[in-house]
Amino acid sequence: MTEKIETGSVLTGKVTGIQPYGAFIALDENTQGLVHISEITHGYVKDINDHLKVGDEVKVKVLSIDENAGKIGLSIRATEEAPVQQAAAKPKKPRKRQAAAIVPEVEGQQGFNTLKDKLQEWIDQSQREDLIKK
Repeated sequence: MTEKIETGSVLTGKVTGIQPYGAFIALDENTQGLVHISEITHGYVKDINDHLKVGDEVKVKVLSIDENAGKIGLSIRATEEAPVQQAAAKPKKPRKRQAAAIVPEVEGQQGFNTLKDKLQEWIDQSQREDLIKK
């Protein structure tokens, strides 16, 4: 590998090959690196061929160098300014559900009885002989 290439440096290279996972970039006569599909541009890239073609000259930033494996990780995206994101539309608030119509009070009867009110009634019912199954 060439000693002049360092992590963080910005270089110009030529696209020599395209695969579904990324593009190979020749940095000089003897050195090649890979731009992963996620580093092609800001945003989602479905097909690399929509962005690059073999023979294109591109500006790349060196992300990583693995001397032992002989691999150089590159990014085109890192050389471009990130697009200004528009303010997201405010999410709609969920509509509140209308409460069910309240049952009108009938003489001495309420729409709902609380458990505390019903508890004594249930205890009395459980002790009645005529309601106990035999």
